[in-house]
Amino acid sequence: MFLKKKWLIVTVIFFLALVGTVIGRWTVETVNAQNGYEELRTFTEVLTLIKKSYVDEVKTKDLITGAIKGMLQSLDPHSGYMTPDAFKELQVETKGEFGGLGIQIGVKDGLITVIAPIEDTPAYRIGIKAGDKILKISGESTKNMGLTDAVSKMRGQKGTPITLLIFREGWKEPKDFTIVRDIIRIKSVKSKTLGDGIGYVRLTQFQESTANDLSSALEKLKKEGITSLILDMRNNPGGLLNSAVEVSEQFLPQKKLVVYIKGRNGEKTEYYTEGDTKYYAEIPMVVLVNQGSASASEIVAGALKDWNRAIIVGIQTFGKGSVQSLIPLADGSGLRLTTAKYYTPKGISIQGVGITPDITVKLESKNGKEHVVVREKDLDRHLKNEQQKEGPEQKETAPAEVEEKDDLQLQRAIDTLKTWKVFEKMKKAA
Repeated sequence: MFLKKKWLIVTVIFFLALVGTVIGRWTVETVNAQNGYEELRTFTEVLTLIKKSYVDEVKTKDLITGAIKGMLQSLDPHSGYMTPDAFKELQVETKGEFGGLGIQIGVKDGLITVIAPIEDTPAYRIGIKAGDKILKISGESTKNMGLTDAVSKMRGQKGTPITLLIFREGWKEPKDFTIVRDIIRIKSVKSKTLGDGIGYVRLTQFQESTANDLSSALEKLKKEGITSLILDMRNNPGGLLNSAVEVSEQFLPQKKLVVYIKGRNGEKTEYYTEGDTKYYAEIPMVVLVNQGSASASEIVAGALKDWNRAIIVGIQTFGKGSVQSLIPLADGSGLRLTTAKYYTPKGISIQGVGITPDITVKLESKNGKEHVVVREKDLDRHLKNEQQKEGPEQKETAPAEVEEKDDLQLQRAIDTLKTWKVFEKMKKAA
């Protein structure tokens, strides 16, 4: 989800679609007449026939827009066409505030599928769960509907209702959920102390203000005397590339490679840490991840793992390692086009595979309520990883909700830091 040089970085999570984007300049190459003339002639021929003979009158603009949407939908699940209104809304979403329902979605088996609801949002409160299939949006079937169209239909002004027809595994028939839209405001950084000098910071997404908010939270924790840290990025769908780099550089020394991107032509763009080395670049650290940790979250986790800066605890991450560029068009609309893949400092592509934890800990449900896990490799038409094989297809579930006292991943992180401190004392004594 990331930019080439001189492009304005604005990778965005819709909370209705797990999608990263980048706004930038784009040079449209002239179509080679020799290679593309026949195809373009066929397209023009079909357009003319529809205009002339279709039973109802159709606007040329609508036909061309439909053709563009079809082209983009034939690619990977993160490419798409955006109307001028959708393009404008996209730029607002980087602030972490917009009108909507509060869910992340993807396309699986041709249907819009919930990847995860966002905490404290209308969708979360009404009971939408990860793995739910959205069969209809306001009565319109989602079969083969693109993510961008689904997002546009579910977005809207605060206080306006929308009805989703939902099917959940285990149900005999689908059910209607009428949800009232609200302003989705996401506080991206939450922090507290856990005792024994352990600080805890949770990142819920990567917004424009995340790095500054994180710095403030860490300074507060430092004043409270923390000597080790847990960074929780579970169910964090990602966000801005520059935010991911700025977060990483708060835990790494100067001039360390955080991530690089590489497009079809093989050109690499590298992103390094800058600024002064901070106190937090030295204290013991554990990072928590799970199947909902995606994109920018995987960048941070991958960088800290590759530089042996932190121990990664949890389960395999989502596996979104592709780069989307948002390309503005002349009429105010835009394309979201996958243009590259990103790689960790050691040159590892996590596309369709994810980050493997150093310590694997799977959560267990105490009440038997679990949801089906959806990952990048489960999405229709996802890009393949040229380095690693994807794991075999299998049904994977995770608890719908876990109380802190039953959070085995968090407890393992705490135990790891306590053990770390014991070994440090032993080293000093020796």
